[in-house]
Amino acid sequence: MWLFMLPSVVVMLLVLFYPFASAVYYSFFDYYLGSNETHFVGLDNYVGLLSEQRFWDDLLTTLIIVIASVSLQLLVGFAMALALYALTSGVKLISLLNFLPHVVTPVVAGIFLKWMFVGRWGLLDATLISMNVFPPDWLGDPVWAKISLILADTWKFMPFLMLVLYAGLQSLDTSLLEAGQIDGATAWQRLRFIILPTMKPLIVFVVAIRLMDAFRFFDLVYVLTNGGPGTATETITLYTYQLAFRMLEIGRASALGVITLAIVAGMIVTMIVVSQRRGREAF
Repeated sequence: MWLFMLPSVVVMLLVLFYPFASAVYYSFFDYYLGSNETHFVGLDNYVGLLSEQRFWDDLLTTLIIVIASVSLQLLVGFAMALALYALTSGVKLISLLNFLPHVVTPVVAGIFLKWMFVGRWGLLDATLISMNVFPPDWLGDPVWAKISLILADTWKFMPFLMLVLYAGLQSLDTSLLEAGQIDGATAWQRLRFIILPTMKPLIVFVVAIRLMDAFRFFDLVYVLTNGGPGTATETITLYTYQLAFRMLEIGRASALGVITLAIVAGMIVTMIVVSQRRGREAF
């Protein structure tokens, strides 16, 4: 069996573990990209980042965008999944049309959305102005820029949650729903006491996957706002990019990557533990 596993193990070592080990290693050094000199600094990179106000501001921005976008994606995606589950025809066509944004690469999606959100002559502004509605500065105002990123991320990744949750609804025991309906349970009561508790493991799974993915939010924010205005929409991953490839501080960038990994792992573990402890009463 080890011979069959060997190709996958080699790929994982080269693609996953070697870059991760390199990041952990360089996080303990003062190393600039292109320099031949490295100086061991221990935990100084970590201490410097954790004592830096920019790190905490970017972390707060990342948490706001991630929590808001994933919550909105779960709400809209689950509502769409329930709507598809209730349909008797046209499910495949509607699912395909809804999944199209997820197929588009993030950079192309970002360029398309920037054309929509750009001030004055963008599609959204032009439409609102034609209706005598004065639009906000979507990408130039700190608050609206965050809202635009949340909407963009929701549009791009909501179809993933919708299809996974719809697949979960397909596996529901319909006898439970029929029994609830016979006993006089309303649609809300069937959702609250039958559907949600049954689908809780799947919901926790897709939310965990999206949290991990959303915390690495880079493509859309880089194309849409590049962290602006100022640093109002600068996320942790964008700051890591700035450190590594603009300031060339590989040591600090590696330390920030390790810190980000620890934060995401802590969030996921906490969510799973709390969900398991609360059991079926979690909803």
